[in-house]
Amino acid sequence: MSTINSLTDTDNALFEAGIKLGALYHQFTGSPVNLRTVDSLEKAIAESISVQPYVKSITVNIDREMIRSRLNSEFGYCELEGRMLDVALSMKYGNTMVKASLRFNRELDYPLMKIEEISNIR
Repeated sequence: MSTINSLTDTDNALFEAGIKLGALYHQFTGSPVNLRTVDSLEKAIAESISVQPYVKSITVNIDREMIRSRLNSEFGYCELEGRMLDVALSMKYGNTMVKASLRFNRELDYPLMKIEEISNIR
């Protein structure tokens, strides 16, 4: 078995993007949310991830129609689901910029994390 020691900035940027989106998903799904608190939850998620290493920008949008359709009639809130999230993330590691996303894919019926773009910057 041989060891590969030549990891690139791109390898590390992709890894970091995946870690950030996975942490976001697993940390925040299940959070209580309603139409009054959705703005502050979006902001809390974005600010939480933005302080992590290599993050250049992040936008978080939560689907208000999904919230509206899932509100508990007695208590007036629901739980944040992965299918409600629309996240765009930009990471810079060394000379590599990665744009990644987390969006609900209706065809797959799954909140899919995806690399959108990789670019080298000098």
